[in-house]
Amino acid sequence: MKVGLLSDTHGCIDPGVLDYLRGCDVMVHAGDVGSSRVLDQLQQTEARVLAVSGNNDVPTKWMGSARRLRSLPEEHRIELPGGLLVVEHGHRVNPAALRHERLRARHPEARLVVYGHSHRLVIDRDARPWVVNPGAAGRSRTFGGPSACIVTVTARRWTIDSLRPC
Repeated sequence: MKVGLLSDTHGCIDPGVLDYLRGCDVMVHAGDVGSSRVLDQLQQTEARVLAVSGNNDVPTKWMGSARRLRSLPEEHRIELPGGLLVVEHGHRVNPAALRHERLRARHPEARLVVYGHSHRLVIDRDARPWVVNPGAAGRSRTFGGPSACIVTVTARRWTIDSLRPC
C-alpha cells in the first residue's frame, strides 16, 4: 500500500506533486489545504483522501464550499498494515524546536506522525514514532521547491521517499 503525504497547499497544488503522488492508495493532507479545489484534485487520483484543518483553513481564507471546510477535523488516526498513522497540522504544538518531541509524546501509540505548518520537508526516523513533515506542496514558501512524501506500507516494513531530498 502506498500513502501519499502532503501539506500546506494554501489553495494550489503543484502539478509535479500531483504527478509524484499518482498511484497512491491513500492521500493524507496535513492541513492548510486552502480550497475545495485541492481536495477535488486529490480525489481525481482515485485515492482515498484524508485531510485535516490547518491554522489557515478558516472561512475568511477558504476558497470553495464552506461545508467542505467544516468537514476537516483537527486530527486523523489511520490504521494501516503494521501500525497507526496520525496526522495533525502541528500549529498547536509549540515551540517549534520541541515539536517532534511533543508530537511523539502526544501520540506514543503511532508508528508515524505527520504534520505540516512549517512548510519545511523533514523526515525524522531517529525515534519512534517517526515524525514527518512533507513540506509545502503548493506555491508558497516551498524552501527549495514543492515537496511531498510517499510511505510504502506493509505489515512488516514501512519506507518513506520524498519528491525532493530533505
